[in-house]
Amino acid sequence: MLGLRSVELQAAQRLRSHGHEVVTPDLYEGRTATSHEEGFPLMREIGWNVITQRARRSVQPLPADAVLAGLSMGVGVVGTLLPERRQTAGALMLHALADIPDTARPGLPLQVHVGALDVEFAPPAAVATWRDSASRRGAQAQVFTYPNAGHFYTDASLPDHDEHASELTWQRIADFLRSLPH
Repeated sequence: MLGLRSVELQAAQRLRSHGHEVVTPDLYEGRTATSHEEGFPLMREIGWNVITQRARRSVQPLPADAVLAGLSMGVGVVGTLLPERRQTAGALMLHALADIPDTARPGLPLQVHVGALDVEFAPPAAVATWRDSASRRGAQAQVFTYPNAGHFYTDASLPDHDEHASELTWQRIADFLRSLPH
């Protein structure tokens, strides 16, 4: 929701350092916000349809089995694209939850990382409901909740940052990506 910032670019670089090809679409075309108070109006101004169209264009040239990953608002983008990309090898959701489509293939690997203190974007009841939904749809879902972490806990520039949870998250993501068929 804050736009493509250094934290997203650093996350992409971290994945590249493990040998992954990563696309980081600029869904706001260079515009950024520094807070949720600025980010929500910017997101509304650009519009969800435009945001998802830009994301769709960015993944179009990728192989059908490319992993979809999103951070915060980007998880919503993943949720929007997931029904159109049934062959995706898996989906990573950091700092938020997205609906699992009814059309998700059985056994779809999903990994979710949320802070336990994030009662706005990933409240415990919503996480439990999401886990049940994943199970009903036959997804292979892993949900990691970090006890002392807030919303965007992997961003060292934000008050929610939790270094231990962040490092553990990136270790688990690396393991998840290694576990997927190549």
